[in-house]
Amino acid sequence: MTQTSAVPAPADRPAQPWWRSAVFYQVYPRSFADSDGDGVGDLGGVRDKLGYLELLGVDALWICPVMRSPMADGGYDVADPREIDPLFGGLAAMDELIAEAHDRNIKVTMDLVPNHTSIEHPWFRAALEAAPGSPERARYHFRDGLGPDGALPPNNWPSIFGGPAWTRVTEADGRPGQWYLHIFAPEQPDLNWENPEVWADFEKTLRFWLDRGVDGFRLDVAHGMAKPDGLPDMTRVNTAVIAHIDDDDLRFNNPGVHEYHRRIRKVLDDYPGTVAVGEVWVDDNTRFGEYLRPDELHLAFNFRLAETPFEAAAVRDAIDNSLAAVASVAASPTWTLSNHDVEREVTRYGGGFAGVARARAMILTELALPGAVFLYNGSELGLPNVDDLPEEVLQDPTWERSGHTVRGRDGCRVPMPWEGAAPPFAFTTGTPWLPMPQAWAALTVETQLEHLGSTLSLYRMAIELRGVRPEFAGPGIEWYGSPPGCLAFRRPGGLICVLNTTPVPVALPHGLVLLSSAPLEGGQLAGNAAAWLV
Repeated sequence: MTQTSAVPAPADRPAQPWWRSAVFYQVYPRSFADSDGDGVGDLGGVRDKLGYLELLGVDALWICPVMRSPMADGGYDVADPREIDPLFGGLAAMDELIAEAHDRNIKVTMDLVPNHTSIEHPWFRAALEAAPGSPERARYHFRDGLGPDGALPPNNWPSIFGGPAWTRVTEADGRPGQWYLHIFAPEQPDLNWENPEVWADFEKTLRFWLDRGVDGFRLDVAHGMAKPDGLPDMTRVNTAVIAHIDDDDLRFNNPGVHEYHRRIRKVLDDYPGTVAVGEVWVDDNTRFGEYLRPDELHLAFNFRLAETPFEAAAVRDAIDNSLAAVASVAASPTWTLSNHDVEREVTRYGGGFAGVARARAMILTELALPGAVFLYNGSELGLPNVDDLPEEVLQDPTWERSGHTVRGRDGCRVPMPWEGAAPPFAFTTGTPWLPMPQAWAALTVETQLEHLGSTLSLYRMAIELRGVRPEFAGPGIEWYGSPPGCLAFRRPGGLICVLNTTPVPVALPHGLVLLSSAPLEGGQLAGNAAAWLV
């Protein structure tokens, strides 16, 4: 339900970098739109849908990896960081996308993978052909194994995707040889960032894309490039696949990583207006804030809302924590409810009607907060996870690495439904790389654009209001008194956001309702709903 205030829309806000309050839209290219009929989304498809993204009102795109890759992990295994994979249309397609996006005042940020390469990267191929102790192997973490014949891994580190974080190679003479480190899949060997060649090549990659007009980067595993001296054993080993990463995990968050981010920041400072966004899984707020010091990352992902149940007290705690995490360094907070690695919010909040209602409430809550917001493609349609995909179509490496015990992340990566009454809903003229459920006929972009009460329409109205209303100005929030099971906060500009996580209606504070995620019930806020007031 929408009610428009008589308050005049926007006074000019104080100038600040665009990224501080931007709405980023994450494009998972394989699943967004396919322009050539091969069943896999591509950059031509993204370009074709820029009109839709402009209509949605987003400020910037975050495009998941499209560099040349054998696709062992959806493109996060990069064989050539300065080339676009033919699967996605090649370099010309990227240049065309950047140009047209800029014509529509949409920024473009790319996903870069500094922690590791593909086993098909020329460097790793050279390392396999070279001898132990060679300069080629020094670009990675090659080590002799333990035991009399070196048959045991060099340490006890597990892989995030299951199994050990080490794979043994066969030397040129055919004998079993050294082991190489891969925190993720065996196809993703970790780079040795202490080697100056690694930084020199990464700087070359940064400047290559910045010179082509890219507005910044999302840095994958931004807390993982530095490794502890000597690669010691972990005292506590969590072998669960894609487990929560603890702050004392030796594989991540080592102090040396900050020097690498300072180097990256110096490069971006040569290109005013660009941004570095880090994927930083760090719980401790002091250590998290260190990544956002003025000479390091501009923004860092905070995943607390994406990990929080639909309970008012838990949501409030997550908001407080996220604001505290950046307060000491005066950085902008970031907010996200889902991404390509996380179960979709509709499913996470219970699925069905309740799951959709709660997801609608949470997007209003998120967009009311100060800072940058990251939306995952399909969240604006209220898409659920597809958890009944046939086993034979699963492609996430965790499926194989876990011995077919963990289905992985494919359920949140099913392609976008655009129009029509049956799969593939104009995503492709071919067969989509993951099957799409018939039930999504009611969730297509075409269907939702025709209905004012749809989730897509709610997103459009919310993003527009957030961008133009003066009530959204100012940092920080002030908590408002609210009934049990609810929360309310006020922005410095005067916006009030109320979230009701109970199943029953509650009274609203005094004010004019700008937007609500569900129709009011007798002037009260419905259960599982949120509203904005001024």
